[in-house]
Amino acid sequence: MHSLVPSDARIAVVVAHPDDETIGAGAQLARLSRLTLVHVTDGAPRNGRDAATAGFACPEAYAAARHAELDAALAAGGISPSRRLSLGYPDQEAVFAAPEIARRLAALFAEERVELVLTHAYEGGHPDHDTVAFCVARADPPVIAEMALYNAAGLGVFLGAPGTEIVLSPEEAERKRRMIGCFATQAHVLAPFPLDRERFRPAPAYDFSRPPHEGTLYYERFDWGVGGSRWRSIVARC
Repeated sequence: MHSLVPSDARIAVVVAHPDDETIGAGAQLARLSRLTLVHVTDGAPRNGRDAATAGFACPEAYAAARHAELDAALAAGGISPSRRLSLGYPDQEAVFAAPEIARRLAALFAEERVELVLTHAYEGGHPDHDTVAFCVARADPPVIAEMALYNAAGLGVFLGAPGTEIVLSPEEAERKRRMIGCFATQAHVLAPFPLDRERFRPAPAYDFSRPPHEGTLYYERFDWGVGGSRWRSIVARC
């Protein structure tokens, strides 16, 4: 792997939802020999709309299905499911538990002697993504790197500095395709994401009191629990 994310380091990949790790770094995960994979939410909004759309009677059943998909995706990528843990917060509500999440992450990083955290960029793609970026920064690991997921500029790209692009080999791209194929409940969401490259960069020193960019944030186009102004007011009190 590129030296930005050295394969032999003690690395925590910290993401908001089951499938974020695959979108952002699916082709890289099997190379990380000392990986701890952390999901902050269970992937199931409590309003029940996503669960109902996917054919589940309740958010709890939807969350269980998403985690079963995650385990299948990790197996398809050559990663033991035993290397992952979920903090279990509700999808779209992570910001309301931000201080607690940051404390739990700090304790985990210390316990696992984490040398580098790979996580979300603060880009307004999803409120949970931004919350995870904030909580990781607050937990203060030695090094933070970011993977590209989505934002107002598009899929698989960063806002601002473009980062380092890793072009996947045919074998890597096929492995990532198999992993993404395991997320049946998210098939319509994941289909447009690129399979031929992944992008990474060192995390900048964000000012979380300011919006990540001018204008409407990507997640403000949807009813995803909180808007940017309210999100910033919440983290300002953390």
